[in-house]
Amino acid sequence: MASIVVVTDTDGGDRTPLLQNSQPEDSRGDVTVRDGETVYSTAPVEELPDKSESNISTDPKQRLVSLDVFRGITIALMILVDDAGKAFPSINHAPWFGVTIADFVMPFFLFGVGVSVSLVFKKVPNKSAATKKVILRTIKLFLLGVILQGGYFHGRGHLTYGVDVEKIRLMGVLQRIAIGYLLASLLEIWLINNTVVDSAVAFVKRYSFQLAAGILLGLLYMILLYGLYVPNWTFEVSTLSITSSLFGVGTQTVQCGVRSSLEPPCNAVGFLDRFLLGEHHLYQRPVYRRTKECSVNSPDYGPLPPNSPAWCLAPFDPEGILSSMMAAITCLIGLHYGHILVHCKDQMQRVILWSILSLPLLIVGYLLNVVGVPFSKPLYTLSYMFITAGASGIFLTIIFYLVDVKCIRKPMVIFQWMGMNALIIYALAASDVFPEALQGLYWRSPENNLVDFSERLWQTLLHSEKWGTLAFVMVEILFWGLVAGFLHKKRVYIKI
Repeated sequence: MASIVVVTDTDGGDRTPLLQNSQPEDSRGDVTVRDGETVYSTAPVEELPDKSESNISTDPKQRLVSLDVFRGITIALMILVDDAGKAFPSINHAPWFGVTIADFVMPFFLFGVGVSVSLVFKKVPNKSAATKKVILRTIKLFLLGVILQGGYFHGRGHLTYGVDVEKIRLMGVLQRIAIGYLLASLLEIWLINNTVVDSAVAFVKRYSFQLAAGILLGLLYMILLYGLYVPNWTFEVSTLSITSSLFGVGTQTVQCGVRSSLEPPCNAVGFLDRFLLGEHHLYQRPVYRRTKECSVNSPDYGPLPPNSPAWCLAPFDPEGILSSMMAAITCLIGLHYGHILVHCKDQMQRVILWSILSLPLLIVGYLLNVVGVPFSKPLYTLSYMFITAGASGIFLTIIFYLVDVKCIRKPMVIFQWMGMNALIIYALAASDVFPEALQGLYWRSPENNLVDFSERLWQTLLHSEKWGTLAFVMVEILFWGLVAGFLHKKRVYIKI
């Protein structure tokens, strides 16, 4: 079972996103060791140089504030698109093909995990002990994800709790992060050549096994995605679906019998998940229900249009097994950005190298889309992986330049706080645990609760349902930023 412990930290230094240690520290020079696990040690914010310095010190004990800010903006973006996406479908996830602002959230998280792993395992004196800790942390994070997204909590507006174990969802956001973290950590611990990095060639040679592992993983994904034969398949129409009457409750058949299809009903990603996990353990309200074939309100959810295909009511997991294989490569790319941070001591040189690395990723992603590999977050296609990894690199580079090079930090402080406690904000806010709890306290009628009342208040004040919802969500983000700031001031961080 996943466990969460509240600890008091002396400096609030850099942490792997959503993956944090709670063991006592034993400082050894510029590296901090926790029970045999080496981590990148950082200093309190107050010890950083002021804005007058053009190049901040490369002392590894200084915290990488930009990574906290990067995480914080990502978790704020997740809250924004999840809670305001219904009012503004254009910022919500693309129904199947294409990329919107919401589709960058998951890659940002994975990319940040990779960067942090490179710092956490900068030096590993005991590989076996470090591996055990990685495996244990992966299991706890995976189980926590199952609890948060497995069906126990039924979302805003549904005052129910509990899940039929036969229908529990097995995959999800934290589960995908756990898989990426596990792969990146094991590669960082075990697959590094003992080569002194004094040139670009030496850099590539040191991490050549990791590069090869990433390429092989991508090739395996492409072979399975385009090579697997997807037969006809059946599924049960849920009795909970308000539109199921169009098809009737019972078993429906989806006609496939194809290879290389990337369309919603007949792709290899869904086929493998149905085969390995079972249809009852998949996400029951997939994003393709917002496509034109499945919704009269496309790109938003809505009633089924006339003559809609049966697969519109079929389950599909956007964080499935095969797509998580490609998603893990985003972690590996972030890992190499972290390697540049470790080996390159000049701040502007880091900015230049990160920029040089990011632009080709963006270009390759666009070119793949042009030649017929479409952007698709549910499938985590190769083009989507490249373009979002490149965008992650550009985004981190900009934040690093502003925050750690130019030391422009006050405007970013709320995001910094949120990044320090990303796990608790994800669990309580992005997973709706806290809003659901508030909705459970109401006056006479379930609609008379603090959450719904606050949203209606903003809608009334702004005379607009859409803009009122957006204002409510912005206040929500500010609220969680202040909560994270309070925890930071008390030196309290939520860890697993």
